[in-house]
Amino acid sequence: MEREVLFSLRGNTSRTVVANDLNITPQMLGAIERGDRTPSLSLAKKIADYYGTTVDEIFFTSE
Repeated sequence: MEREVLFSLRGNTSRTVVANDLNITPQMLGAIERGDRTPSLSLAKKIADYYGTTVDEIFFTSE
């Protein structure tokens, strides 16, 4: 599930820092992390690139 994956990837880095790096609001990042919002494909790719992983690993893994 994306929630656990995103929280794990962010680690101890604050939501504000990651959001600023991605050029989105911390509120938007929080909504994506909680699963309340689905990012556009371009934003999903940007998030995956930021964390050095793939869109599939973040958003399409099933456990």
